[in-house]
Amino acid sequence: MRNVFLISFLVLLQISCKKTIKEDSPLTVMYLAPQKIEYASGFTIQNKKGYKEIKVMSPWPDAKQELTYILYPKGTNRPPTFPNTTYIEVPIERVVVTSTTDIPMLEYLNLEDKLVGFPHTDYISSEKTRTLIDSGSIKELGKAENLNTEVVLELAPELIIAFSSSGDTNTYNLIQKTGIPVVMNGSWLEEHPLGRAEWIKFIAAFFGKETIAEEVFQNIKKEYTQASTLAQNTNTSPTILSGNMYKDVWYVPGGNSFFVKFLRDANTKYLWPENKKTGSLALNFESVLEKAQNADLWIGSINASTLNELEKNNRQYTLFNAFKNKAVYSSSLKVGQKGGLIYYELGPMRPDLILKDIIKIAHPEMLTDYEPYFFEKLN
Repeated sequence: MRNVFLISFLVLLQISCKKTIKEDSPLTVMYLAPQKIEYASGFTIQNKKGYKEIKVMSPWPDAKQELTYILYPKGTNRPPTFPNTTYIEVPIERVVVTSTTDIPMLEYLNLEDKLVGFPHTDYISSEKTRTLIDSGSIKELGKAENLNTEVVLELAPELIIAFSSSGDTNTYNLIQKTGIPVVMNGSWLEEHPLGRAEWIKFIAAFFGKETIAEEVFQNIKKEYTQASTLAQNTNTSPTILSGNMYKDVWYVPGGNSFFVKFLRDANTKYLWPENKKTGSLALNFESVLEKAQNADLWIGSINASTLNELEKNNRQYTLFNAFKNKAVYSSSLKVGQKGGLIYYELGPMRPDLILKDIIKIAHPEMLTDYEPYFFEKLN
């Protein structure tokens, strides 16, 4: 009974909020621009007669059913009803997102002022969006998997862009019952670096920013492909060690993982290419040492800011030539005002910068005017 009462209360509150917003806002009929998807495999966009259909095939790992979203212009009739479909009037004016990777996409589309709420705002590093947080324009919403529903209803967003690592969407289901549509963003499951960046087109569709999204993506694609072509023309392919120890296990990227794609496109030799995992491969220290002791470079997620700190974490790291030669590079040194890692926030949107960083490290004679953006050498 308590849940039924809560849902009824939230529905009534949301209807009240929606009425206020719609009465104060003029209806706008917008043009739904067509969109072409090149690299992303997790979603499709199709223009229909008077509306746009988006399908998300992989909203979370091992999802059993694709999700369908129908976007139609404000001021027009709702399209025919389809089962298991979420309907969204566009363009959106007030949005809640739940992943820091969505922040750069909003900013590249000049939409940061549409953001009204975010869970764990301390995780956001962008100075532009932090200014909005500090001014009170963006409200704190608690935890992504358990949003503060009362605050969400007070904010009255027209859309929530969410994600789930497990398929647990109970909180979002409750919110959706109040009339606020929720869409799931599965960009983090893309295996190609440009596939992740292309989800900016997914975000753009809800705001009528398709043209800007296409321009942004094409520029990133151009920079990425040109850098990769340049790297393939080098005569050397340095060997790469990646990952680090967690307790008694060394986790290295799988051979088909997102990060290893960068290593291949940078013309380097990854030492575990035969493994076909898209996630991590768990190994013992001895097997890693046997294969990677003479690796030229150690690049990856390293939980240390200096070589001394790395040695204190585990003295066995000093057995690797990359450590001895001070050829250890980490993406964890560049942090935002509140300690958020820039690499994980901006990296998915700017794979061209990640690739150029690795090329500059592996082939220092290339990209002579480029300074690495994410990766720094441990001193």
